[in-house]
Amino acid sequence: MKKFLLVVAIAAATTVGFLQSGVLPQYEAVAPASNSDQAFADALENHSSGLQIEGHGIVTRILSDDLDGSRHQRFIVELGSGQSLLVVHNIDLAPRVAALKEGDEVTFYGEYEWTSQGGLIHWTHHDPDASHADGWIEHDGETYQ
Repeated sequence: MKKFLLVVAIAAATTVGFLQSGVLPQYEAVAPASNSDQAFADALENHSSGLQIEGHGIVTRILSDDLDGSRHQRFIVELGSGQSLLVVHNIDLAPRVAALKEGDEVTFYGEYEWTSQGGLIHWTHHDPDASHADGWIEHDGETYQ
């Protein structure tokens, strides 16, 4: 039993040390879907970036793909609060959101970055390097990751 407790104590101390040193990635707390509109509003007001947030909204505009560097599907979503977000979905790492059109509902999980236009969500895909939280988009019962 003493050996077990010693192993647990060493593991805990090592984990804390790695977190404090920056060796292991750290992410902001996830906003539960029930209060994500408020989390997005707070992030916009505070010019925050790097927040992992889940959200839900209506597609208001489909934009052309960004083909510079990694290819990204782009569209604008309006949250229940009225705030607009640009969704930037990497289609080199995840499938394109199929048959997406204006008026469709989407739920998403990704990293929020502040912009003066309302912000954007990216990292809506798996991370092949396992160095970042995996994101996703749900549309018409399908999950794109």
